[in-house]
Amino acid sequence: MEERRRISRVEYKANSVIVDRNTLEKYYGQVKNISPLGMAIEVEDNVPSLLGKDVIIVAETLIMYADTIREDKQEDGKRTFAFCSKKFTDEVLTYLFEHIAPDDMKD
Repeated sequence: MEERRRISRVEYKANSVIVDRNTLEKYYGQVKNISPLGMAIEVEDNVPSLLGKDVIIVAETLIMYADTIREDKQEDGKRTFAFCSKKFTDEVLTYLFEHIAPDDMKD
């Protein structure tokens, strides 16, 4: 039986922060589109390649744990990264709660 449903990305404009899980470096970008399974973010040309990296993305009201699966260079020198979402691990959730919780909520 052929699957007839398809999850397509929809345009979604939002500021975002991409955190490289290995280095904890933060990079800023602009979300272009999103779906429950992934998103595309445009970044300035000074952001290093994130291709193949394990990242956490925060975009306004969304948090996504993802793999960087594609990098496209644009005519204006900027680049667009495509991310594929993955299931949160206990380690990633612990990191998020330790780093985003207000000081009065810790301990």
